[in-house]
Amino acid sequence: MANEAAVEMFVGGLVLDPATQAPIVVLKDESGDITLPIWIGIAEATSIASAIKQVSMARPLTHDLFYELLLELGITVQRIVITELKDSTYFAELVLGQGDKVFVLDARPSDAIAMALRATAPIFVAQSVLEQARQAFANQGTPPQSQQDKPQEQLSEEERAEEQESDSSKDFRAIDKDKWNEILSQLDPDDFKYKM
Repeated sequence: MANEAAVEMFVGGLVLDPATQAPIVVLKDESGDITLPIWIGIAEATSIASAIKQVSMARPLTHDLFYELLLELGITVQRIVITELKDSTYFAELVLGQGDKVFVLDARPSDAIAMALRATAPIFVAQSVLEQARQAFANQGTPPQSQQDKPQEQLSEEERAEEQESDSSKDFRAIDKDKWNEILSQLDPDDFKYKM
């Protein structure tokens, strides 16, 4: 991310998508005015939840192991940056430092967030990513990362009407922007439930 404007964000909570039961990590800015939901895997959600709750596992999780290795090598996690949104997938960078050297590694946002929480490193989201996510949500009524068989623009009007009718009770497309903001504002890490 070459000197692009970015917004510092914090983990606002973890929830389950009611339609797919997939975990969602929700990032919020300091004011709470900007929210960014990112669909993630269950293993990464478990790792993020354990870091939020500061739960010690009997055996180290992958992110714990990687973080301990970095510490042993004298490498610090300086920050993470969610840099791109492409084809409904977010991309991130893990920025590491060792003395006067800086290393930038490509990472999935969920892994980068799990590392940032362990290192108490700042989480940034590129302004362009926030704008793209906002536009995608405004245009389609659903946040990026949702899984759909066909893109909305390839559906006929009849298919779109049928899909909206059948999906209205099971996914976020039926929730208007104000309702979505209300749901996100009430998130709490305790809302996230998972089975091991």
